[in-house]
Amino acid sequence: MAVSSNLDKRYGRTPGTRLRDRRVLWIVAGAFAVILTAWVVWAGLDGAGPSIEARDTRHSIIDENTISVTFEVSVPSGTPSSCAVQALNESFTVVGWKVIDVPPSDQYTRSFTEVLHTTELSNTGLIYRCWLT
Repeated sequence: MAVSSNLDKRYGRTPGTRLRDRRVLWIVAGAFAVILTAWVVWAGLDGAGPSIEARDTRHSIIDENTISVTFEVSVPSGTPSSCAVQALNESFTVVGWKVIDVPPSDQYTRSFTEVLHTTELSNTGLIYRCWLT
């Protein structure tokens, strides 16, 4: 038994070591549970904010270097936002770009028409992206 006891001490298999290992395991498991709970609460509350929707309605090619883009933006009342409008050529290269600030309003959905100056003939104009400001 003395040899077994010495080997257990040498390789860390004592009752005190087992107790310490259990404590460390419980602390790590508790920390993981706290972090997971905090992340779930944070992610759940993050989705409650206002959202924005944008929809292209039409475009008109005015001349070789100008295009008119009409679009609708749906934003909660009183929320300012911005939209990036782009013009593309036949090879889908951006040939015109403009950022428009959309002021807050009481209306949820509003329509806008913007004229973009292009570097060459474009064949389409559309909304790239809108975001809340």
